[in-house]
Amino acid sequence: MIQWTAEQQALRDGLGPWLDVLNHEHVAQDARAEFPVKSWEAMRSSGLLGLPFEQRWGGLGQDLLTTMCVLEGLGEGCRDGGFAFSVATHMVSTGVALQRFGSPWLRERYLPGVCAGETIGAHAVTEADSGSDALRMRTRAVRDGDDWVLTGSKAFVSNGPIADLVVVYARTGGDAGPVGVTAFLVESATPGLSAGPAEAKMGLRTSPLGALYLDGVRVPASNVLGRVGGGFLVLDHIMKWEILLSFAISAGQMRHRVDRCVRHARQRVAFGAPIGSYQAVSHRLVDLEIGLRTARHWLFDTARRFVAGENVTTEVAMTKLVVSEANVASALAVVQLMGGAGYLAECGVERDLRDAVAGTIYSGTSEIQRNRIAAMMGLG
Repeated sequence: MIQWTAEQQALRDGLGPWLDVLNHEHVAQDARAEFPVKSWEAMRSSGLLGLPFEQRWGGLGQDLLTTMCVLEGLGEGCRDGGFAFSVATHMVSTGVALQRFGSPWLRERYLPGVCAGETIGAHAVTEADSGSDALRMRTRAVRDGDDWVLTGSKAFVSNGPIADLVVVYARTGGDAGPVGVTAFLVESATPGLSAGPAEAKMGLRTSPLGALYLDGVRVPASNVLGRVGGGFLVLDHIMKWEILLSFAISAGQMRHRVDRCVRHARQRVAFGAPIGSYQAVSHRLVDLEIGLRTARHWLFDTARRFVAGENVTTEVAMTKLVVSEANVASALAVVQLMGGAGYLAECGVERDLRDAVAGTIYSGTSEIQRNRIAAMMGLG
């Protein structure tokens, strides 16, 4: 079992005073597909949006594992999975990219706003015609004096409709491979950049997702993250963080779900006995607990290896696969175990299932992860 230090546990417990706000009307907000502005303000007040960022920028200066610890707590305590997903997206897509790859000037200008949550971040990678094959992107950036001019479109941009700052990945060279891509930091108010409306979707409804359109967007050369042609290195680093943080939230959600279902199985009486006394139910709950513990093992072991500087390409793919599919299995089992109540929107667990399905798609589908693992095994 993972043991957190007193400091890490205190940071995690610091979410407690804000959970009433985060959970207020969460079922109704999901039904309306409405970004919960009051929840965002509560997270800003908590200071936890600055978890993984240096104190000189207004952050809390915490490492990856501590950030995962707190976000696991967010997943456990906050019933709004879409909002929690937007929090992780904001931290990683713009904040981590900026801190790791931004110039001193870019960090000084933008990181304080990101840490404080005054600036909402997103990143634009996927395109309608390329999907998981991100390197086949068509969005281009052409050098013009001291600027780059970006033209193209992006799809499925999480936080896109509400973002103030976007990391846009565009092709800067004729090479179709990774060295032809560059990452640019772009303010959403830049002329020529427009966001489409939030798309209606199956789950994570309170996390706005939409298209971005770039029509001759002029970006200073100083807004390149990393180096020209180094966008794939930025993306590779960010995707590791994204998977570890997003699915730490999923682990917290699984913990809440299992605990809730165990309580239900003890209290719900059928045919004269608590349903948890029936082997069909108790074994299902045992499987959920095993799935949760397996997911947590993969998450935090992979994170430790990543922090230690090991090559975790295969481990991250396996982690994403194990946790996302365990999360779907957990949510589906809980809907079944809760019976008719679990099928009702008011109960909240049917939304967990809708949200969980997204985890097998974003950050590389389950099929892509299996392809990647097979390739690392020398099979492709």
